[in-house]
Amino acid sequence: MKRDILVPFDGSDNALEALRLAISLAKPMQEKVIVLNVQPTFHTAHTKLFFSEATIRSYQEQLFQETVPAAKQLLEEAGVEYELKLRIGDAKEQVCAEAMAGSDGGACSTTGVRLIVMGSRGMNPIVGGVLGSVSYGVVNAAACPVTIVPYSCSQEAVKEEESPANPLP
Repeated sequence: MKRDILVPFDGSDNALEALRLAISLAKPMQEKVIVLNVQPTFHTAHTKLFFSEATIRSYQEQLFQETVPAAKQLLEEAGVEYELKLRIGDAKEQVCAEAMAGSDGGACSTTGVRLIVMGSRGMNPIVGGVLGSVSYGVVNAAACPVTIVPYSCSQEAVKEEESPANPLP
């Protein structure tokens, strides 16, 4: 039976909002929240020349450790069961692979996560289409329901109020 809620997490405000929603869904269902951070491979001609595989892996781990504390704090305060995971590679592919972890990979599989809850960066459709949107890719490739928490303009409004546009008199 499909269980648990997967939250791709990059440390952004939108990822935190998605995590809050996932927590509110996980509590009544008594399900675990899986927080997934995906780091790039950094496998380019230049990185292979100057850095060892161990150094690259250490850097990816460091980025992971810098990203997840806010999620961990939120989850511990909420008192829900959780798991923090790191995957390396393309974000869309890794999110979909994690969603199907433990299954045979078929579209009608009865294992894997019940739901993916993820934030949106708020790109307009043209920019997102050109650059590629992880949330769009996951919606189209995932074998389970995906909830997209939309970009919140209210956070920007608060930041603008806190820092005046023209600080000089």
